[in-house]
Amino acid sequence: MNIKYRIMWIDDEIELLRPHIIFLEDLGYEISPVTNAEDALILLNERSYDLILLDEMLHGMDGLTALLKIKEMNPSLPVVMITKSEEESIMEEALGSKIDDYLTKPVNPSQILMSCKRILESKRIASERISREYSFEFNRISQALMSPMDWQEWIQIYMKIVEREVELDDHLELGLRQTLLDQKRECNIEFGKFIERCYSDWIWSEDRPMLSTDIILKKVMPLIGNGENVVFIVMDNLRLDQWLVIEELLYPDFNVTRDYYFSILPTATPYSRNGIFSGLFPDEIKVNHPEYFMIDSPDELSQNRYEAQLLDCLLNDNGIRLKSDAKYFKILDMKHANMTYRNISSFSNLPLVSIVINFVDFLAHSRSDSEILKEITPDEAAFRSLTKSWFEHSVLLKILKKISKLGSKIVLTSDHGNIRSMHGVKVIGDRETSTNLRYKFGKNIKCDPKHAMIVDHPDTLKLPSPRLNTNYLIAKEDYYFVYPTDYHYYLNHYKDTFQHGGISIEEMILPLITMCPK
Repeated sequence: MNIKYRIMWIDDEIELLRPHIIFLEDLGYEISPVTNAEDALILLNERSYDLILLDEMLHGMDGLTALLKIKEMNPSLPVVMITKSEEESIMEEALGSKIDDYLTKPVNPSQILMSCKRILESKRIASERISREYSFEFNRISQALMSPMDWQEWIQIYMKIVEREVELDDHLELGLRQTLLDQKRECNIEFGKFIERCYSDWIWSEDRPMLSTDIILKKVMPLIGNGENVVFIVMDNLRLDQWLVIEELLYPDFNVTRDYYFSILPTATPYSRNGIFSGLFPDEIKVNHPEYFMIDSPDELSQNRYEAQLLDCLLNDNGIRLKSDAKYFKILDMKHANMTYRNISSFSNLPLVSIVINFVDFLAHSRSDSEILKEITPDEAAFRSLTKSWFEHSVLLKILKKISKLGSKIVLTSDHGNIRSMHGVKVIGDRETSTNLRYKFGKNIKCDPKHAMIVDHPDTLKLPSPRLNTNYLIAKEDYYFVYPTDYHYYLNHYKDTFQHGGISIEEMILPLITMCPK
């Protein structure tokens, strides 16, 4: 029989454990029985082991002392502590010394086997499970794409893809990543067709998924109406997959409820985030609040200048009278982040605080211009990892933890996602055509209709028309727009950059989170 793993079992009553050892050997494990810690340490210098089973109450050198010496010799060697004692102090000391499991005597062979498998074979077992499940899910998704789907089914499919992407980040050896990416692209082809068919109906109907314009009305206002203090947070450009890798960091402090919504089009900050704070579509903002309509502004930084004012108008229009004014913070850098953190104590008596965080958007845009960031984040998996690393050490996490102590509920979302743009498509337009890569508006602009949703009548999608004969192009799948002039230069320059504004599951299907402090 092939030896699975080498295990050293240290116990001064090892002969009494002979049936356990035979049981493990019959399953392919090689067991080295040792009766004292001193001999065990000598043996560790002579050969390598995959796992140590260590009795806590040994004659001579005790188990806890032996544990420290074992970890000095080989910090990565897994150790399972076995003891007759049920004293909490001993358990805590062992756990503090980074043991991998803790078993109390008497132990039976099945307990030992389960511990060994969990430590030594969990990755293999998980890999086999993932392979089986993915094969099943791949076929289910492929079949689903062959028939009409509603918006709920699209959320379910995207959620399955995202969960599998995150899981595969820890199992690169399976070689399934490219297969999953290919299937996601196939999904985006069908999703683009779905949005072209259904989006205009959503705009004009109450029978629709939750859109950007519905978030405050349906998620924030009901909490305020129930007397809750609410902190509303918008993380600019955060995708669902990025949220999944940071969500678990919040479990110690919050009960987290996850919902989903669809961004309005174009999936770009001036449209989607103004839509969130105003509860209005872009042309409705232009008509109802022309003084706050800045989408036509050439200065991109000013296009979301009036989010706080738009929110006040939304609250007033819906008869919401707060006991004190709503507060609004925009975090653009560490200075703003630290200032917000210092002000958190004042949140406790405020019915509504809104915070916009721009870091993820900044990260995505910076990657386009930085070779170092491109090397650090060559793909979506690396981008997820970098986002998690940032969040884990960010002032934002400190802000959230501090809010949890105040008892306020948090509603957190993203204004839009982004997609790794890999294919260029030629676009024809005049000098006044907008410069965005995933959507454009201008006078009679044109491109291949296979790769973009062409909106000849913007009013049908409640989009503004800055001038006569304005139409919109909204890119589908992972395409980005390139002008014929210097076509190949810009094609290569913008290839493999994270962009937003278009139609894709990554940009449109977004997390909508409610967090209640524990």
